[in-house]
Amino acid sequence: MTDATFDPVRIGIVSISDRASSGVYEDKGLPALQEWLQRALRNPITFASRLIPDEKEGISAALIELVDAGCSLVLTTGGTGPALRDVTPEATLAVAHREMPGFGEQMRQISLRFVPTAILSRQVAVIRNKSLIINLPGQPKSIAETLEGLKNPDGTQVVPGIFAAVPYCIDLIGGPYLETDEAVCKAFRPKSAIRAPGQPKS
Repeated sequence: MTDATFDPVRIGIVSISDRASSGVYEDKGLPALQEWLQRALRNPITFASRLIPDEKEGISAALIELVDAGCSLVLTTGGTGPALRDVTPEATLAVAHREMPGFGEQMRQISLRFVPTAILSRQVAVIRNKSLIINLPGQPKSIAETLEGLKNPDGTQVVPGIFAAVPYCIDLIGGPYLETDEAVCKAFRPKSAIRAPGQPKS
């Protein structure tokens, strides 16, 4: 549920698939990303979406375009395996100013709870200017698992999802203050970095 007292945020979502972008089958990545973010964030969100084929130059161009358009966060889905056409990590690294390896490491740790082939995933995260770009898995179920983490039936966290660290990362690179719905994903910030709703940045 969004709340007008929180900073507005522009988020880029990119689904990368030869077949979905050519209409062979319906893309499920963009709806999955948008649905999860709308549940997890209380900020007013403007989405900028792209559905593009597995072409390195095209992916890099889309990422640059979204960052230049003011997206503080850009999430991609698809194209992160070892297949010859999977070039999303290379395209992402090509536009990076800094790498953030912890995100990919944690995503693989989460996915390994389900399938041993998680070690084949090559997701990366990078910073470009004041934007955080993260590659996510291709399946909607895996997208939610890696973002949200794993919970016991009583709701207690077993393995933290990567999104818990996203708001503070965006704070540190000069982006808007993201506030999460703790029922979906509890963001972690040091006490000194927490501010009340509507409070301006210091």
